[in-house]
Amino acid sequence: MIHQDDISMSLTPTVYPSLTIGHKIFSIIGCSGLLIGLISFTGSFPESNLTLILSLLLISTGVIGYSIVQYQRQSPGIQNNFVRVKAITSRGTTAWFLALTLMGFYILLYFFPQSLGLAESGNTGLIALFDPLSQWIKNKPASQWFVYGTLYTLAILLFGIKFMLKYKGNRYQQIRTVSVMFFQLCFAFLIPEVLERLNQPSMDLKNMWPLNYYFFFDWNLDKLLQSGTLGLFMLGWSIALILVISPVLTYFFGKRWYCSWVCGCGGLGETAGDPFRHLADPSLKAWKIERWMVHSVLVFVVLMTLLVLYTYFTGNSHILFLNSYALREGYGFFIGAIFSGVIGVGFYPLLGPRVWCRFGCPMAAILGLQQRYFSRFRITTNGGQCISCGNCSTYCEMGIDVRHYAQRGQNIVRASCVGCGICAAVCPRGVLKLENGSVDLFERTPFAPKSSKGDFN
Repeated sequence: MIHQDDISMSLTPTVYPSLTIGHKIFSIIGCSGLLIGLISFTGSFPESNLTLILSLLLISTGVIGYSIVQYQRQSPGIQNNFVRVKAITSRGTTAWFLALTLMGFYILLYFFPQSLGLAESGNTGLIALFDPLSQWIKNKPASQWFVYGTLYTLAILLFGIKFMLKYKGNRYQQIRTVSVMFFQLCFAFLIPEVLERLNQPSMDLKNMWPLNYYFFFDWNLDKLLQSGTLGLFMLGWSIALILVISPVLTYFFGKRWYCSWVCGCGGLGETAGDPFRHLADPSLKAWKIERWMVHSVLVFVVLMTLLVLYTYFTGNSHILFLNSYALREGYGFFIGAIFSGVIGVGFYPLLGPRVWCRFGCPMAAILGLQQRYFSRFRITTNGGQCISCGNCSTYCEMGIDVRHYAQRGQNIVRASCVGCGICAAVCPRGVLKLENGSVDLFERTPFAPKSSKGDFN
């Protein structure tokens, strides 16, 4: 007999479906791997390759297995069912717990690594768990940064696989996800670690100034200048990347070439942060705060870098009332650690996955200005086909009200747009397209007539 309360005339289910046996099994497997990591804080597990392999293997099996069960039978098309009712994706108790856990981990990592087991006399706890892997890759004990790099890379790889399974019918999403996984694994993790093993200057060759805010610090410049041919190559490559390569690529492809295809910050947001993309605030107030904050950080890092270079070439750390050492320490603490790490990742479950990219990243600010005024990239719209469903605005991780443009048939030329293409992917009518066309300066000017003014809202 059907109970009266079970009868519903709704076209969509009103109750979140329970987890299947497969979901539960792989959840237990993944949590078992995490449990090994937590127990390692107590030093109960001996330092061995087997312990680390077991932990990472269980976590990987849990995430990938859960993702396969979740998406293997899903029909073509992108489904974000129940994100508004799940506690973890609707700012519920689970979301707050996850946010506090992430922020707590970043605080320990940045400021109290000894609590994670870092010690000159011999690592213990969590960091000791990664000693065998660190010894194998670079012939040195693990540091907190090695542990962070390993976990960061693993997160992008595992949740990248999950992302690809979810967006399996979209070729653009598949390719760009493989791209960020490749650049994170090879350029950001393996190459720098191997170079360190060879006693060579190690550097993430895709991480350029101003995102790499310490590139022009005296200790980094001295390291590169004193490291022979490879160091000089890295110095020249980085400067060419800043002045030539990046502007050219941004002209042809917009900031998406970096923010959605290469950058590790964006890569983590796109993969691990995908379930939270609908939490980005699309309000006008948030947009105004965004513009002021991201460009203020850009001014801060430019001023700091100029003073650092002045000190490097003159030996004088003071100019007027400004101290270059105090400025760079302040930037490293408030922006490099607190904003980009503690807040930037910790606030995923509360404000969406691009908090840092949207409100703080100076690299995104520079690329955004180039994209807005001197790039061939734009998202074109076909207003006649728009049904105002709002999917595009809901799932824009940068908080852009895409529907506003689609309803009016206006091209989207926004400095903040990272070209992830999710708005086009979730559109049921094919209204939005990512295109590279001719640069129309009149279309991009803030003084354009009212019909195109929306491009700069």
